[in-house]
Amino acid sequence: MFKGSLPALVTPFKKGAVDFETLDSLVEWHVEQGSNGLVPVGTTGESPTLTHAEHREVVERVIKAAAGRIPVIAGAGSNNTAEGIGLIRHAAEAGADAALIVTPYYNKPTQAGLYEHFKALHDCCELPIIIYNIPGRSVVDMSPATMGKLAELPRIVGVKDATGDITRVSKQRETCGKDFVQLSGEDASALGFNAHGGVGCISVSANVAPKLCAEFQAATLAGDYAKALEYQDLLMPLHTAIFLEPGLAGAKYGLSLLGKCSEDVRLPLVGLTDGTKAAIRAAMEHAGLID
Repeated sequence: MFKGSLPALVTPFKKGAVDFETLDSLVEWHVEQGSNGLVPVGTTGESPTLTHAEHREVVERVIKAAAGRIPVIAGAGSNNTAEGIGLIRHAAEAGADAALIVTPYYNKPTQAGLYEHFKALHDCCELPIIIYNIPGRSVVDMSPATMGKLAELPRIVGVKDATGDITRVSKQRETCGKDFVQLSGEDASALGFNAHGGVGCISVSANVAPKLCAEFQAATLAGDYAKALEYQDLLMPLHTAIFLEPGLAGAKYGLSLLGKCSEDVRLPLVGLTDGTKAAIRAAMEHAGLID
């Protein structure tokens, strides 16, 4: 159910408020462009600066707009286990297909603490969970052994792996089993990730190039790595340029060039420098997204 190109959806703003009308149109565009699912209110969705009310409303709105046509994996992570329980229960009640749960940031829990955190979230409702392992942001790295122990729980179904280490896929196949859903969280290495046994990517670049990213993923999943490499060559400058500064700001700027949403972000993030804007524009031209 969870495979292919799954955009880590931006949250559009207008005059500082969430622009729900534009959010609806983005969901519709992703369905039309062939995205295989949507992941709202993750880091790319600016979850750290959304209020709890906004967070919940974005989840509800995306699920309503998707209308069952593609799965919705709702961001529901927190470094407060009790708060996370509230978020995942809301996602389940709203009709999400799964929840994306980040490893607790800043607290720096042990592997035992990671296990107990995810087990508590698993036990609180019936929603499938995708673990989000991103040591660069959370400053804690879930080991393949801990992930394998969690994979024994029936509703821990997969991982968004943003370690950038494609050998993790093979190590996690060993500890979690071959049916454990492994999704890349790092656009530039998604090609190698899938070659090792991954089945998709929760992608920032797919905000800007949904059709190309979906076709790239389809090629890898069909085993056509020659075709996938052609897509990689088209997309690699975009993957690089979007992350010259925080990726969500890059994605929003790219979307603004397509006329899809404003480039507004919330503090402490700010708009892009002119050099990064130029690099994103050039990368989009290279990929044939704009003239």
